Amino acid sequence: MNDQITVKELTTAEEAARFWQELYAYFQRDLFPDDGTNPDREEDLDYFLGKEYRAAIEGLHRREKDPLYQLAFLRDGREIGFAMPATYPSEDGKCCMMEFWVLPEHRGGGTGRACAQALLDWARQRGAAYFEINAEGESRRRFWASLGFLPNGVDEWGTPCMLLPPEGALPITVERLTDPESWQLYKLENSFLAEIGEEPLTEEKKARLSAAVREGKIVFFLAMRGTRAVGMCSVSPCFSTFACGEIGVFDDFYVEPPFRRRGAARLLTRAAQEWCRERGMASLTVGCSNRDVGMYRALGFELELGAMLACPLEG
Repeated sequence: MNDQITVKELTTAEEAARFWQELYAYFQRDLFPDDGTNPDREEDLDYFLGKEYRAAIEGLHRREKDPLYQLAFLRDGREIGFAMPATYPSEDGKCCMMEFWVLPEHRGGGTGRACAQALLDWARQRGAAYFEINAEGESRRRFWASLGFLPNGVDEWGTPCMLLPPEGALPITVERLTDPESWQLYKLENSFLAEIGEEPLTEEKKARLSAAVREGKIVFFLAMRGTRAVGMCSVSPCFSTFACGEIGVFDDFYVEPPFRRRGAARLLTRAAQEWCRERGMASLTVGCSNRDVGMYRALGFELELGAMLACPLEG
């Protein structure tokens, strides 16, 4: 069926108007259905059907570099679905598939899978090296998993993500975070929190985290694959009366699942340890579960300091 599907870029004013009409219908029908399961439905629709969202999308669509595309899937000359991808060949080749849907009357019989494969082929021809999509809902996750997508944490707002990993290998390097309001930091932090069973950052917590980075209370190191941050760790300096000097606390250790076992974890810990040595810190400590002790020993945390306990002070 895949060879019967063609991808058409929508460029005329008439085509754009039809695209937005179908996009709004998709939001109301598929993403935010009136089925009583989403208490924030009206608020969500107010945003996605509003002027601010449309202006942001149109700005991405009109930009000269790495534009966002408005696409239709055609079969026998008829529009059967739509997509809204943005590819970044000027960076690391990520294709962010912001929206993808097949019209209800054309669903079933493998049509969705054929359209998705046609979209992947179309994007690869335009420089896409790998693909990322938000994937809320079990049926959506099963669909993209059938095409090779892997779970990949959450985004900067806490929405689950999936990734079709790149086939080519790029070297992973480590750099110190310089932008305290980096969306990549928020994305990695939310993914780290999700993996350990915690809630994503609220807007207030994002602001507090950024302020702490800006004031030097915490330092982040990012594992970079090209322009994409695929992992992180942090060091929080503090004063120790035992050393009568500064020590560091190691935390926020996370690597995106598709990019694990490529040396990122070791590069991150070495960067953190070296930074602490350069500052003359007496030690770098980490609190971990029993199951992770072996991993941290292998990464250079060899001195055992006993159990770490905490007294909760909130709530």
